[in-house]
Amino acid sequence: MSSITTIEQALSLIENDSSKVLGLKIGSHTIKPGQYIPRAEANKTRRPITPDLTLPSNTTDKTYIAISLDIDAPFPSLPILGPILHWIQPGIRLQQTPYSPSSPSSSSSSTLQPTAPFVANYIGPAPPPGSAPHRYVFLLYEQPEGFAGERYAPKDGRELSNWYRMRFDLGEWGRGVGLGDFAVGNWFVGN
Repeated sequence: MSSITTIEQALSLIENDSSKVLGLKIGSHTIKPGQYIPRAEANKTRRPITPDLTLPSNTTDKTYIAISLDIDAPFPSLPILGPILHWIQPGIRLQQTPYSPSSPSSSSSSTLQPTAPFVANYIGPAPPPGSAPHRYVFLLYEQPEGFAGERYAPKDGRELSNWYRMRFDLGEWGRGVGLGDFAVGNWFVGN
């Protein structure tokens, strides 16, 4: 496996290569890299629904892991607790969207659906009051062969506590589970 791409390298690749852009929908927002989502939308943290993810149709049918991070926590000028882990979802597989003449765009992407329990349940954006906007990054990796999510998840399907989300070291965790470089990603700005 190759070395883990840093978050800043991933952001640069996403900005400069459209084939590296993960389709991402949060609530009513279909996200373009770097898009701003207003506080009223970004702070919906009560039992958030996981984001909708899609891939371009030329992507191969593999099993993926989605990882989401807030890289500016608690304040962009003082990210002492960051990055904050927002989600780890293994077992994500392509679900082909059937072609519909009324929705021609459905022929150019495939929806991703989880087929395994989460490692870290999804939490929505919620920067502290007075904070400048935060960057929320979503990265998709090919899942390593033999990955056992239950080894890294809280017992009995419990939600991951905030304590284990702070200062999440993606590089260290990725090397420990055998991740390679990210396949695709996306990000938005919210406060």
